[in-house]
Amino acid sequence: MHQSRPLPRLVLGSSSVYRKELLSRLGIPFDVAVPDIDETPMPDEAPEATALRLAQAKAAAIAAKFPDALVIGSDQVATLDGEQIGKPGNHAKAMKQLQKMRGRRVIFHTALCLFDGRKAGADAVQLENVQTFVTFRDLPDDELDAYLKIEQPYDCAGSARNEALGIAILEQIESSDPTALTGLPLIALTTMLRRAGMPFFTQNLTK
Repeated sequence: MHQSRPLPRLVLGSSSVYRKELLSRLGIPFDVAVPDIDETPMPDEAPEATALRLAQAKAAAIAAKFPDALVIGSDQVATLDGEQIGKPGNHAKAMKQLQKMRGRRVIFHTALCLFDGRKAGADAVQLENVQTFVTFRDLPDDELDAYLKIEQPYDCAGSARNEALGIAILEQIESSDPTALTGLPLIALTTMLRRAGMPFFTQNLTK
């Protein structure tokens, strides 16, 4: 009788409830751990480079606590005309962000890292950046203000949660991976997990 091999331990290095929900869709058991790293961009660092560096730093920080596990790290940086758009932190800054982005096309860089603790050196790391192009609706100040008061997306880069009411202030989303904008590109992730030997469509996967 064929005996299936035990699943590699999978750890999501994130405090995001949205990334947790996305990973849950795969039906693979996983743990969650919150990385504690400095997310400040380096001087003159390109947005894509920032996202990739932080995704890898998050995965590496968690991997140090979970030997032999597969650890997922992800980071997202929004840019307008090459300038990074961070998390606003409060209502006034969020309003300025939305005013600047309305009617404009914003690029979201969603970087993904899978760190395989069973390997050493460069072989342990898989990295990818998935770009999403988002066009914001050209809405008046009163609508933007009302949206912010309802949703309060002050911990969200770009001041809009597309997985919630923020979708109403967006006009178009273009990406090769529909889950990238929410923060965890599942198409890229499942490719990485396959390379790492994670089985899919196994009858007893979640048991």
